[in-house]
Amino acid sequence: MRERLTRRRLLASLPAAALLTTACIAMKPSIRPPVVSAFTPSGKLRASINLGNPILARKDAATGEPAGASIDLARAFADRLGVGIEFVVFESAGKSVDAVKAEQADIGFFAIDPLRGEGIRFTAPYVLIEGAYLVRQDSPLQDNAEVDRAGRRVMVGKGSAYDLYLTREIKAAQLLRAPTSPAVVDAFIAENADVAAGVKQQLEADARRLGGLRLLPGRFMVIQQAMGTPASRGDEAAAALSAFVEEMKASGFVADALKRHRIEGAIVAPAA
Repeated sequence: MRERLTRRRLLASLPAAALLTTACIAMKPSIRPPVVSAFTPSGKLRASINLGNPILARKDAATGEPAGASIDLARAFADRLGVGIEFVVFESAGKSVDAVKAEQADIGFFAIDPLRGEGIRFTAPYVLIEGAYLVRQDSPLQDNAEVDRAGRRVMVGKGSAYDLYLTREIKAAQLLRAPTSPAVVDAFIAENADVAAGVKQQLEADARRLGGLRLLPGRFMVIQQAMGTPASRGDEAAAALSAFVEEMKASGFVADALKRHRIEGAIVAPAA
């Protein structure tokens, strides 16, 4: 698959066991060798990482390598399998999803959406993220319900969870698409759109960066963030990944990762 966006393969040496609590390690279940092989046809676990969602991953300013809650989970799962890890990094959700569907990656971290379900087996969500709207300070819009009106132009990140959701739900307003989620607010300004839609934390950061912007109260959707693996890897592999996610939620690993990376605007999803 030819990528116009930057794609980097990064081999990681830091063991995920360093991130796990003693209790979590003690309860670590074994995964049968055939299932390990199903996850690692290349001999290592290839994790598709989307840098377009700052709640999940970002580029470390000091090292240039990806960091974040999804990175921690990927390392922990590789440790569970007893294999090395390789990160396949993308700047947008759509490209990250495509890599797993094309089996160029073995696991990924995606918002659950019906359009993404084909070809991917999802776990239950491990994190819930708010989707919000941003407008200019002098915008007449005061409520989320006012966005979907004829003549309104809404900027979204192409292929993102909220793009897929709004494509189904918006009836009167026009959707405009920025190439990636981090580019949404800049594109919103450049195109003189009426509304920018995105992950609440990203919009808040852009509002602080640029000034003269505000978020509409509340949220227009809750994004259910899950792990996924190619459907071809089989039922036992899908079950193993689902069990891992439930364990990481119950053990406090996910909550600790969100706290460690100073993530706001996201909460740990309830048990499945």
